[in-house]
Amino acid sequence: MGYDAFGLSWDERNQHKAEQRAAIVRAKSATFDVCDVRHLESRADLLSKFDVVICLETIEHILKDQKLMLDIAACLRPGGTLLLTTPNKTCPAIGPVPDDGPLSTFEDGGHVRRGYVDSNLRTLSEVAGLEVDEISYCSGYLSQRVTYLLRMASRMNRIAGWVAVLPLRILPIADPVLTRLSRWPGYSICLQAHKPFSASIS
Repeated sequence: MGYDAFGLSWDERNQHKAEQRAAIVRAKSATFDVCDVRHLESRADLLSKFDVVICLETIEHILKDQKLMLDIAACLRPGGTLLLTTPNKTCPAIGPVPDDGPLSTFEDGGHVRRGYVDSNLRTLSEVAGLEVDEISYCSGYLSQRVTYLLRMASRMNRIAGWVAVLPLRILPIADPVLTRLSRWPGYSICLQAHKPFSASIS
């Protein structure tokens, strides 16, 4: 049995690409809308609508991160799951920008904070009425090195950068073992949390 998918982005170009890709894989029930997540509370039609909400590498761009978590929780049905990733604050910077700053003091599309640690995500979840199921990490040492090379090469020419790094993209297959042995921190911290069935529907 399939599920309806609904994607939000503030960028019309992103949504157009998403529609094209959904058509390629014949995801006919997928729909995409233009919406600024900073104003998610204005979308009453999304309250208690979703079984799963996915928020990847976004919250570090939002000044009012607790408000975003509250708004996401309001969109979940009781029992629904939030899957969220964001930069791991304890991970050494892959390169200068955006990891080491300068951080934005207002929402201009850049990072407004360096990242998060376990306790930050647990607090954000608790205040939003979500229960944390798991906190994990992804993108290990080799992935981060390949990303660094891509960033450096792309400064000269973005397409040439992708071509130059493409043969190296197989290296991260060894990431789990090498990262575990070296105890190298993952670049992203990953949160899985759920809205309790006891939560009242907004």
